[in-house]
Amino acid sequence: MSAAAAPRSLLADSPDLLPPKRRPKTKRIAPSKPPEPPPSPRRAPPRRRPPPPLAPSAYGRILRCASRGPSLALASLAHSHMLRTGYRPGLFLCNSLLAVYCRCGDMRHGRLLFDGMPRRDVVSWNTLIAGYSSAGSARLALDAFRDARGSGICADRFTYAAVLGACAGARDGRSGGAAHGLAVVSGHARTAFVTNSVIDMYAKCGMIDEVRLVFDRAEERDEVTWNLLLSAYVRMGWPEVAVNVLVWMHRSGAKLDAFSLGGIVKACTELEDSEDVRKMLHGCVVKVGLDLNVFVGSAMVDMYAKNGGLEEAVKVFDCIPDQNVVVYNAMIAGFARLGNDPCPEIRIEAVRLYSNLLRRRIRPSKFTFKSLLEVCNLTNAVRCGRQVHAHVICSGFEGDEYIANALINLYSKAWSVDDSLRCFHRTPKQESFTWTSMITIFVEDEQFEMALHLFRELCCTEKEPDQFTISSVMNACACLSVPMTCEQIHCYAVKSGFDQFTVCGNSQIAMYRNIGDLTAAKKTFDKITCLDAFSWSQMVLNYAVHGHGREALQLFETMKDRGVMINEFAFLAILVACSHQGLTDEGFRHYESMKSDYRFDLNVNHIACMVDLLGHAGKLSDAEDFITNSGLENDPTLWRVLLRACRVHGDKERGIQIGEKLMLIEPLAASSYVMLYNLYMDAGKISFAMRTRGLMRERGMTKETGISWTEFGGSIHHFSDGGNSCSQKNAISRRMEELLVRVKQKTEHSGMNVWELGFQSKKVGESSISRHGELLAVANGLSTLPNTAPVKVMKNQRISWESHETLKLLSEDENREIIIRDPTRFHHFSQGSCSCQDYW
Repeated sequence: MSAAAAPRSLLADSPDLLPPKRRPKTKRIAPSKPPEPPPSPRRAPPRRRPPPPLAPSAYGRILRCASRGPSLALASLAHSHMLRTGYRPGLFLCNSLLAVYCRCGDMRHGRLLFDGMPRRDVVSWNTLIAGYSSAGSARLALDAFRDARGSGICADRFTYAAVLGACAGARDGRSGGAAHGLAVVSGHARTAFVTNSVIDMYAKCGMIDEVRLVFDRAEERDEVTWNLLLSAYVRMGWPEVAVNVLVWMHRSGAKLDAFSLGGIVKACTELEDSEDVRKMLHGCVVKVGLDLNVFVGSAMVDMYAKNGGLEEAVKVFDCIPDQNVVVYNAMIAGFARLGNDPCPEIRIEAVRLYSNLLRRRIRPSKFTFKSLLEVCNLTNAVRCGRQVHAHVICSGFEGDEYIANALINLYSKAWSVDDSLRCFHRTPKQESFTWTSMITIFVEDEQFEMALHLFRELCCTEKEPDQFTISSVMNACACLSVPMTCEQIHCYAVKSGFDQFTVCGNSQIAMYRNIGDLTAAKKTFDKITCLDAFSWSQMVLNYAVHGHGREALQLFETMKDRGVMINEFAFLAILVACSHQGLTDEGFRHYESMKSDYRFDLNVNHIACMVDLLGHAGKLSDAEDFITNSGLENDPTLWRVLLRACRVHGDKERGIQIGEKLMLIEPLAASSYVMLYNLYMDAGKISFAMRTRGLMRERGMTKETGISWTEFGGSIHHFSDGGNSCSQKNAISRRMEELLVRVKQKTEHSGMNVWELGFQSKKVGESSISRHGELLAVANGLSTLPNTAPVKVMKNQRISWESHETLKLLSEDENREIIIRDPTRFHHFSQGSCSCQDYW
């Protein structure tokens, strides 16, 4: 290109190319700063060439290494390298890569690879079906099998094995039967490989008849076939048939391996009274040389330990050379499964085994801690349990619900409810049995409001309470003695269907007994479909505490006629009925029958009933001798029963002696000082009474305030002795004044000495009887409830004689039924009489 033809801009930028000529002179102005040079153009980076692909053998070696792992990362790396290099693998490498994806559970990428394969064979389809089966996607596995048959692929034995495995995992017996039919038609069912898959499928679906039919018609059998038949009967819970199969297997010449013997030994663990079978199995294990096998050895340790053969279990445990955590768990669990009354030194061997496990640097599992904590619970080893709890935290098993439940029970036995609650809140899953344990602990600790609050929290969660939860909540309602709350929990049990369970029915009977509703308790008893001994005993006790002694005796005889097993609680209920009604002859007859015919061990409650029975009959001297000869002369409960009899019969001297003895037996019980003070006052020994009160003040003990409570209008109202905390104080006081004036007039007309009733002033407000909480509660009930509704009042202390006589008169004057429950019994006041027959 010439200079004339070049663009002007280019020529201007190149002054050397201009023709020489004279330029005009111009004034130059120096620039403020030199001009910046133009930026150099950016060069594009050189394009990298893709790396060369590897040899097919190299990819094959990589995929073989990834398959052994299996390593998804290594397979993905090889696959991405193939894509980047543009290498198109053959059918063999595609099948290998698909197998790695399926074994690693990455079915998404496996399906993408399968869909992009230009050619597929039966191995490709088998790998895909087996992958879906292993991933638990039985529907996708069956769909892949249908697609394979539709594509014209000839299915082989591995195809049918994969499909049958998918049906077994999904427990789909119908689809498995169809696959079995196709295998028979194709001729592959004759092989032992497919036969084993069919037997395993039917066994997992619970179709034991089909299992036996396939086994009997099998043309080929191997050791796996026999083991699958054996495990099928074990799975069904038929260990006796499994033992017969084992004998048949041995006679047929099949080889006994660790799988077959370990399974049959595990099944025979549940057999009762089968010592000969256990010895036979042990001898068979030794004969085939598997006594040193860890799997078989752990099963034998578990078999002996669960059936009381602890010495044999220890011998087998010592013979196992390579002991692992499974063997240790079986041995520790054996100590946890001992009877109810073992020697604590034997159970503590479980702790020594755990120490040996730690010394051998074997990592414990959650089953180790579960069994170990059960041992601590059974032996009340709270201090050891706390140390185990520390190991649980260090091992990271604190969130396991079974371990948390064991810890909750452990701390509850130490009366450490706060620690139990802390373990409860640290459990992430919090299954229903964990909630039940915590609610039960609150009930046992007499925190009934907390138990109900926790039950309300459970209802707000997604967890469903079970029958034992409802039973514990009913026990809490029974102790609170709140009728409306009891009816609400009863309605919840009916709505949930738990009222059909015997355990809930028994708790419901006790709940209605505590609120004084004998009719509802009788209806509950009649509706229980499966009555047990506790159901009958609860109903006998219901009649007993409500003053129906004859009905209790009649029900007890019916219980014996129907062959119900009589237990200690049933005898306690009938002795309570006899003692409350003063049936001396019947009481001693049942007492002697309990000792001679049934040979039950007597506890303090049975002895207390007999002392009360003798006291009711006025045989105070015989009652005192009975306590002395019972071997429980240092138990304060028996002396308190006799002291109450002395007060009823007016034996003041004997009562004072017993009161002084009670102060020595339980010097820190305020009730003993109060009773002795009242005895001194009744006997006119004022100085001794003042000394008792001073001694009580010096030791810092105060009398428990008498509180009565009742339910009106859906809320609980409390009335304390000596005052009224109710909001309707003025109205109740006026109603109480009217009732007492009416009673006073009636006693004056009948000639009764009203001074004994506590009317020591003409003004009701100054009368001592008007300050009893139970009378205030009754006055409120008479004013609030309908005329036909009974008045129910609960009291935490024994009702006084003055209140008792006043309530008798009120029931006659008002023509109302009044029910008072104190710590000793129920008082049903009706038409001027009481169900206790003036003995309480």
